[in-house]
Amino acid sequence: MNIFRWAATLGLLLLPGLSFAADLDGGQLSTLWGVPFAGLLLSIALMPLLVPAFWHHHYGKVTAAWSLVFLLPFALVYGPALAGVSFMHALLAEYIPFILLLTALFTVAGGIHIRGNLHGSPGLNTAILAIGAVLASFMGTTGASMLLIRPLIRANDNRVHRAHVVVFFIFIVSNAGGSLTPLGDPPLFLGFLKGVDFFWTVRHIFPETLFLIGALLAIFYALDSWFYHRREEIKPVDPTPDTKRIGFDGAANFWLLGAIAGLVLLSGFWRSPLAFNIAGTDVGLPGLVRDAGLIAITWLSLKITSAKVHADNQFSWGPMAEVAKLFAGIFLTIIPVIAMLKAGTSGPFGAVVSAVTRADGSPDPAMYFWATGVLSSFLDNAPTYLVFFNTAGGDPQAMMTTFASTLAAISAGAVFMGANTYIGNAPNLMVKAIAEDRDVKMPSFFGYMLWSGAVLIPLFIVMTFIWFK
Repeated sequence: MNIFRWAATLGLLLLPGLSFAADLDGGQLSTLWGVPFAGLLLSIALMPLLVPAFWHHHYGKVTAAWSLVFLLPFALVYGPALAGVSFMHALLAEYIPFILLLTALFTVAGGIHIRGNLHGSPGLNTAILAIGAVLASFMGTTGASMLLIRPLIRANDNRVHRAHVVVFFIFIVSNAGGSLTPLGDPPLFLGFLKGVDFFWTVRHIFPETLFLIGALLAIFYALDSWFYHRREEIKPVDPTPDTKRIGFDGAANFWLLGAIAGLVLLSGFWRSPLAFNIAGTDVGLPGLVRDAGLIAITWLSLKITSAKVHADNQFSWGPMAEVAKLFAGIFLTIIPVIAMLKAGTSGPFGAVVSAVTRADGSPDPAMYFWATGVLSSFLDNAPTYLVFFNTAGGDPQAMMTTFASTLAAISAGAVFMGANTYIGNAPNLMVKAIAEDRDVKMPSFFGYMLWSGAVLIPLFIVMTFIWFK
């Protein structure tokens, strides 16, 4: 991809002197360093509306431009060594593992074709969303999303109104469903790596998850029924012909999904002292084994999946390329924003950190829920989780016991509120791209936020008064 070419070029330019760089002190940064990140977010939000043709053909260049607006002045002000260390850390420790996992899940799930023509009635659609919610905690929100979004769109291709189906799919399958295990969503996996027990989240936020998913399924069924029974809703001709039975093609990829889950778990449980320092970033052996395994699985899936399965799934690399390019810019321009948050009360965002602490110095679960959630809606939810995990003390044993309500609030906020925007969680953007690839007219960036504001925010308010007060 082009994004990797300019990333590699920047890395080579900044490599000299990396070993002499110091850690980035967010307390010394100006909030102006957050402008490139804000500019990239505004570009993602506004340019598809204002200049759709330009954005469609040049979103990678726009992303690269905002990245350079941050990185080059940063290198001039703070030196190429610190800029290089920050760049390489974002690339090696965050972006590459992130994109390899997404690519593996996208490829393997794209190699499974659910054969047959399902008819998208309210009951069937609700059942698919419920199944996806269960699968998301075991195969990840990305894996469940990539497995089910295509058959769901195909099941509803004879209907006039389909965007709401995809919107609720993002709410439920791409986000809320991944809240019960570290396999479900990256923030919980980071907590697992920090020492949180594998089954802690299912024991402590299961009621919240059940409430949210149950409420969303009920709202969706009512809304979908209203659309379904309108006179003009069903098209005269179904674009997908009926078949005698439902089945799976490319079923061998299910084994590869299991292998992906195994690699992720292995990298969390395996403790090895062996690590390689690459341009100032320590890369551990478990992470290398996981990433090499993900590359091998991606290659194997492409080899064993027939061209017919990919054709039937309308599989293309477009959605994956869009996510890879946009998140490359997000992971880079977010560097100073995360550093400023990590600086705590002494940093430029000290007011945000102070807001989550009560007058007596104890953490406020309600404020942790909303602070983590709101930031996770626009920042990457994984580092946001870590920021507030550390703000609350960072001791996994204390967090799981004394401050269990705070850890539950952080976990729920990071996972649930990733559904508030298209960029809150990577599967959101992937699902949107796949839907638009299949001629589903999806809401704009702000249009989607109207949906989340009307449906999700009232539910989050209710949850606050029940569980996080």
